[in-house]
Amino acid sequence: MNHLPDLPARQPHAPKAGHPTINPAALEFLHDVEEALAAATPEPPKATSFRDDTPLPATGPTPPVPQPGRPPMSSKATDDSVRMISAGFLTLCAGGAASGVLHFSSHADPTTLALIAAAPIGIAVPILALTRLLRGAKEAAAALPAEHHHHYTGTVIQDQRSINTQTRGVWASTRNQLPR
Repeated sequence: MNHLPDLPARQPHAPKAGHPTINPAALEFLHDVEEALAAATPEPPKATSFRDDTPLPATGPTPPVPQPGRPPMSSKATDDSVRMISAGFLTLCAGGAASGVLHFSSHADPTTLALIAAAPIGIAVPILALTRLLRGAKEAAAALPAEHHHHYTGTVIQDQRSINTQTRGVWASTRNQLPR
């Protein structure tokens, strides 16, 4: 095995050619200037606010705040969506069971399938139409103005004159004045 010769200790050497040398007197002058500037500048103002990073409690009496963007669903919309998902799942279960019975009993011909598929629609459409009709009648009854009566004693004169005018021009003004 070959041994490498021991390297001599690093000797101090001069800076490479082209590199500037730093004068110790210049360093001392810069240090004195920095001290004078530090003494002349006022102390920075102290912070007037404080941030508390302790975590807030997860629950409390404060209601949630709606976030920007799409508004949250109302409770009625949430209930309706759950109802629709449940009805869809139950329809899927009933349809799967009926399909299994028809397939394994060998009665799955197009006529039978058409009658089975048309039966719920034939029942549901009139029911939905009646509910729409009743809802429309209820809304129409609610929209009617309140009935009130006027009772007069003596002679009553009704003035039913109508005025028809035509206004033309760029700066036109219509003055509807009743004849005297």
